[in-house]
Amino acid sequence: MTTNEYIATVEKIIQNGKHGPYAVARCEELDSITFSLDRKVWKEDDLPEPGMIVVLSKVRKKRAGWRALVGRHITPSDKATSSSKE
Repeated sequence: MTTNEYIATVEKIIQNGKHGPYAVARCEELDSITFSLDRKVWKEDDLPEPGMIVVLSKVRKKRAGWRALVGRHITPSDKATSSSKE
């Protein structure tokens, strides 16, 4: 996992957002991060659900809060890398 990636827990899925479906996730470093569930952002075949752990990257600050431009499921190698940092 690179330093520009954040491990977050999905809190809720919004199906009817102004710009399409998106998810809200929470992480220790940035608090709340939103990310689109569009294929350009969410890189997995299956959508996340509340409670799932995800990896978010290319995070940008917007007026409404933090937004991730790339999202994916966490893998065992992500956890191994983050554990070795601690």
